[in-house]
Amino acid sequence: MRLIALDIDGTLLDSRWQLPAANRDAVAEAARRGIEVVLVTGRRYDFAMPVARQLDAPLTMIVSNGALIRSNDGQTRLRHLLPRETAKRVLQSTGRWRDGAVVIFDRPRRDQLMMEFLDENDSVRYGYYKRNLEFIGLAAPLENCLVEDPIQVMFSGAIKSMREAEVALRDAPFASEYTLAVTAYAEKDFAMIDVVRPACSKGASLAEWAALRGIPREEVLAIGDNHNDFEMLSFAGIPVVMGNGVSELKVFGWHETATNDESGVAAAIQRFALREAPSCA
Repeated sequence: MRLIALDIDGTLLDSRWQLPAANRDAVAEAARRGIEVVLVTGRRYDFAMPVARQLDAPLTMIVSNGALIRSNDGQTRLRHLLPRETAKRVLQSTGRWRDGAVVIFDRPRRDQLMMEFLDENDSVRYGYYKRNLEFIGLAAPLENCLVEDPIQVMFSGAIKSMREAEVALRDAPFASEYTLAVTAYAEKDFAMIDVVRPACSKGASLAEWAALRGIPREEVLAIGDNHNDFEMLSFAGIPVVMGNGVSELKVFGWHETATNDESGVAAAIQRFALREAPSCA
């Protein structure tokens, strides 16, 4: 095993968004043995870094569902941006979901996340926005922010609403101009849709990075839990689905491990990379 690819939310972190000590220790031991560890997440780079800083290991960061690859010291390795004209068409065709729309840019700090307005009464999303105020800018209409190519356009909201938005985006006459990465949390009735460059995904960028590193897919272990992990798990020679993973990932005969509240990442790393300790189902 030469490379371990880890999703963050629902996988590396537990249901309280904390990093279990067992997961941290397993990652550190894998890195000590010379195995490259890659965090592969839908999060922005700056939102993923607080997790990365808790890991005692040199890391590669595949963020924004594959749109950016960076080292944890901030050096950009690869970048796949969404053409701004495509982003504009996406926004113009999804006005019904504008309250949950965000345009995300690759910028040093300010105005990374552009929105039309901040709603303090939004109990679902405002907590996230409040933690990221230093990165947020406002533009009305939102199309006015498109002065350069963004990383992505993101929509979030209740699952039913996001399913309707997903159908609209997949049926749009220009749907070939982008790829959708969907994440859903049924227990929270919350879903996100990331609109990214065509053929951009966690899996595509992981494959690209592994090829640059000269690592064959057979020597890649990937662990994930949600819809946007499908391509990453499909690429990996050893795909592992979390016990708390969505049912759609459990029909391919892939390995399964314990839940994120049971340090399933540590169990999988021990079994497949360190060859010791508890086994997975």
